[in-house]
Amino acid sequence: MIIYNMNKINGFLYGLTSSASFGLIPLFAIPVMQQGMEFNSILLYRFIFAAIALASIMLLRKESFKLRLKELPLLLLLSFMYLMSALFLFWGYKYMASGIATTLHFMYPVMTTFIMMFFFGEKKSFWRLFAILLAVIGVFLLSYVKGGGQAGWIGISIVLLSALAYALYLITIGQIKGVQIKGIVLTFYVFLFGSIFLLAGTFVFDTIQPITNWNTAGNLIMLAIIPTVISNLALVQAVKSIGSTLTSVLGAMEPVTAVCVGITIFHEAFTANIGMGIALIIAAVIIIILKK
Repeated sequence: MIIYNMNKINGFLYGLTSSASFGLIPLFAIPVMQQGMEFNSILLYRFIFAAIALASIMLLRKESFKLRLKELPLLLLLSFMYLMSALFLFWGYKYMASGIATTLHFMYPVMTTFIMMFFFGEKKSFWRLFAILLAVIGVFLLSYVKGGGQAGWIGISIVLLSALAYALYLITIGQIKGVQIKGIVLTFYVFLFGSIFLLAGTFVFDTIQPITNWNTAGNLIMLAIIPTVISNLALVQAVKSIGSTLTSVLGAMEPVTAVCVGITIFHEAFTANIGMGIALIIAAVIIIILKK
């Protein structure tokens, strides 16, 4: 009984660590953007450093890097979806406060449920439809952060695309049949192939911005380690200990952490509309997860 309880406690700690660390993305990304580095270069360094860190962990654990040919298209697709999610989220930081952007990104469980209900025949229910309505109202309230207008809706649309890409990423993983890939191996190749996609895009459309000082280098390394590697590894351990439902509920710490960072570090405004919008979106996500 004691061992079981400790396992549950560890699971909650892992879940909180995963979601809270993911919410720290703005803490490391925004200072680098303020130094003049574009988000495509920031993502490239994040993906490369994360892939190196994951490869090092795999080597220490003596994990196999071997892939079967039939797994390659799937990993390329997952990498592209994850990359699009990260790209749109970072792009959204240019249009709105980081806490609001992270909250909108947290819409992905709502979008996942909507897609599964209307495109994959998952059972509809009053509570799920009610949760989707709450989330839509929450987005509407957040759109009035700066008095509405085109720029607000452009930013909201960009970050909602980030949530949609992540929802599709999760749905694709859930629909995998006959493919057995360990979580850490899958995550490593997602970041490795994502780095290749970014390198290809950078060479075609732009140049790679160099890391010009130690402060920028430190932020980029921390961005790759804390809200990327640690968050993903803690997520896997949390799911093993307490299951996906409770882990997903603990994911509500993502926007809470990001909002706190935005207010305390970057002095972002916090209004009644922001508070109500965030509360409605988090409530919608929790309803959907618990009703499953």
